Order: sequence, then C-alpha cells, then structure tokens
Amino acid sequence: MAAPQIVSATRQALGAVGVWTNAVQVEPAAVQREVVARIETLGYGSVWQGEVVGTNDVFAQEAVWLAATSRIVAGTGIANIWARHPGTAQAAAATLADAWPGRFVLGLGVSHAPAVERSGQQYSHPLQRMRHYLFNMGGRPEHLPIVLAALRPKMLQLAADRTDGVHTYFVPPEHTAKARQVLGPDRLLIPEQAVVVETSPQVAREVARKHTAKYLQLPNYVNNLRLLGLDDDDLAGTGSDRLVDAIVAWGTPSDIAERIRAHHNAGGDHVLVHPLGDSPGDVVRQLEELAPALLP
Repeated sequence: MAAPQIVSATRQALGAVGVWTNAVQVEPAAVQREVVARIETLGYGSVWQGEVVGTNDVFAQEAVWLAATSRIVAGTGIANIWARHPGTAQAAAATLADAWPGRFVLGLGVSHAPAVERSGQQYSHPLQRMRHYLFNMGGRPEHLPIVLAALRPKMLQLAADRTDGVHTYFVPPEHTAKARQVLGPDRLLIPEQAVVVETSPQVAREVARKHTAKYLQLPNYVNNLRLLGLDDDDLAGTGSDRLVDAIVAWGTPSDIAERIRAHHNAGGDHVLVHPLGDSPGDVVRQLEELAPALLP
C-alpha cells in the first residue's frame, strides 16, 4: 500500500519537471557523472533512465549519479523485473534510499517481450508477474517511494493498490488525464514527454520518427495508443504526423513548455522531459535551452 507521507515527501523532492534519458546508458562513468551534475546545476528535479537486461544495471549506475551530485533525485524508469530476483531489487533499492535519503525513486516495469526473450527468458503474463514480484519483494524499505511503469487500466489499478503511483512513457497528455482518473489524487503520476528543440517541422519530425519507429514495434505501446483513439493509419510505419506530434513535443522552448503544462493540467505531478538526440552533448544542449522556459 502507498504511504501518504512518502507520496507527499516525494512530490516535494521532485518538483515539477525532471529529465528522462538513455543518452548516457552505455557511456563511461566519468561522462555519466558530468552529464548528471550539469542537469542538477540547471535546476531539474530528477533524472531517470531505463534498463535493458544485459546492457546496464540501473542500481549501480544511479549510485554513481547520486554520488556525483548533492540534490537531484534519481529514478529508475524502469528497473526491469526480469533482470533480478525481487528480493535483490528490494535490497538494492533499500541501500540507495538509505545512503541518499529522499533522493531515490524505484520505478519497476515488466519491459517488453522482444527485449526479455533476447535475454533467454520467456515473457508471459506480465500483470500476474508484476503482482507476484511486488509480493515477493517483502516489506517496504523505509522512506522508499515505489512506482510502476503502467499504461492500461489493470496495471494502473495494481499500481494504485500496491505502490505509490506510476511512471508512464510514450504517452500524450490525454493519457495522463485517464491515468489520474484511475489513480485518484493520492498517488504519484510521473509521465515522460519526448521533446525536440527544433522549429522546422521537417527536421523535428525526422528526429521524432527515429524515436516512434522503435516503440511502434512493441504491442504494449501500440495497444495503449489504440485506446486513445489512434487508428491503423496513424500506427503504420514510423507513425502519422498526428501520432508523431502527439508523442513528441517539438518547436521552441515555449512551445515545449506548453506541452509540459498540459501534462500538469491533466494531473501529472512531475513531468520528465526526454530530449531526443544522438549524443549526451546534444541532450544537454537541449536541456540548457529548455531550462529558462521550464524551471522556476
């Protein structure tokens, strides 16, 4: 069950806007430290990353991040439940929460069949798997906020019943409003928003389609977008302009700030800006341009 004091404290620690990035996932530790320290200096409230079995370990990496900074919150978006035993995940998360009080959020997720099966495991019954995983983690470590990667109603409800909230990904503000309806007011809602700081529609959509093409191969995301009213024409190939513009906010920093406000107005507590770029330097450059429009 969610702990009201943890939800309240986490909302305060996170603030309004954070960062989601995989740009440093395979970079040397020195590069990771430099990038995360710069994100903290800019004033963002958090920094999150994903995890792929066999590619990176989010707990080890985020210990590096936390040690290199003094304020920013680190979140796993997500810690892949196929990567480790639930007891191991709980122990690792408890260690980070104890070492850096108030600065770590555990986000858990079921990932996707292609990624899991490449690691030699059989992907099946993701909702049941997550329910059992939470049960087998045992008691909640003190002061540790836990959220689930969730898109559709059953996983959203599991998060509302068993954790402090949800971290959503590859969603427009319309989904944020639907998620808040399921969660109610007393759970965290942390949506990711992909962005490109670029005013040329052609250039921005070209960058955005490199992003959407990958995720439109994954049934979890496609099925969720269908629930939001997108059809076969929107979902074909790398996505229609309608879909690309719904998933990726592009334009000036002011244009992108408007999309972030839309997530907040729909019920998001803390919106994760996800700059799309080919390098850590490109990601940092966009965050620098966005900071005056997004942060107090």
